[in-house]
Amino acid sequence: MLGAIEKLGRRALFCLDPETAHGLSIKALKAGVPVALAPRLDARLKTTVAGITFDNPLGMAAGYDKNAEVPDALLRLGFGFAEVGTLTPLPQAGNPRPRIFRLTADGAVINRLGFNNEGHDAAERRLSERAWRSGVVGVNIGANKDSTDRIRDYVLGVERFAPLASYLTVNISSPNTPGLRDMQARAALAELLRAVAAARDAAVPAAGRKTPMFLKIAPDLHDADFEDIATEVMEQSIEGVIVSNTTTSRPDLRSPGRAETGGLSGRPLFERSTIALAKMRRLLGPKHAVVGVGGVDSTETALEKIRAGADLVQLYTGMVYAGPALPGQIVKGFSKFLDREGLRSLADIRDSRLDHWADRPLQL
Repeated sequence: MLGAIEKLGRRALFCLDPETAHGLSIKALKAGVPVALAPRLDARLKTTVAGITFDNPLGMAAGYDKNAEVPDALLRLGFGFAEVGTLTPLPQAGNPRPRIFRLTADGAVINRLGFNNEGHDAAERRLSERAWRSGVVGVNIGANKDSTDRIRDYVLGVERFAPLASYLTVNISSPNTPGLRDMQARAALAELLRAVAAARDAAVPAAGRKTPMFLKIAPDLHDADFEDIATEVMEQSIEGVIVSNTTTSRPDLRSPGRAETGGLSGRPLFERSTIALAKMRRLLGPKHAVVGVGGVDSTETALEKIRAGADLVQLYTGMVYAGPALPGQIVKGFSKFLDREGLRSLADIRDSRLDHWADRPLQL
């Protein structure tokens, strides 16, 4: 019965424009509508990364719960963690509508949202209210579009959310805020990471711990860029890298709307983001955390991210097309995979196809 309701609900949402449908899905989760059943916990799926123990390695990527409204509802769908944001110090409306486009024939989405969110104050209130709850919730921080000091914006995000977040993500990879990706260049990145690392260290007394920090990067980079990023991440003691954000490239697409500007996510991003992931794993070595994002829409695509070097995997666009049952289905698939292969942990397959992916060129 629940599956039939879910299919009808998804069909109804697809009759609406994507942003309206997204807002309704948030409202449904806030209202506690039983949209999907979570899988049973499987102790074999517990994963410890950057000192954090995750019930399973599958997470909801940033971009869905921009304002930290429903992280616990997402965890109840079966995700092992949820990442909220991107949050900027001041509220901002983002870019003009329409700004989200479904590419249904390609299983993809193009968005040019532009960090639309209610700002730090609203998110801090919500996260403070859930501080006593269990569950891994990361906070993705960014800079306001019109900021005169973007590094200061990131420092403010660390200061605000280090005491409330399971981990922090420094997002410098959205293509929809002009100039933001320039912060991935070596000199700018070094300055940024020094500042946020110092802010994180200063927040230890309030947080009660050194909050792990990840850097989220774009897939549209050259090999030399990956090398610079890896070097700075290691030098500044950043715990890991999330690979990757959306792409500005346009692989062969069939859907109307494919010429829209913005970041492309979903199935066509899988290959590019997985190559980037493997290149970053090879550069960082085995100890740093790597989170794989881009084109995950099944157990097999999630497993392939792990084979390419990911410790954790995130999704978002896949759920747009498969519905809220997808995380539970993938997690159940993980358990079945371990049963079938006789493995004790998904960590047993990490890096098993690292060379296959890392040796492939990225066509920019």
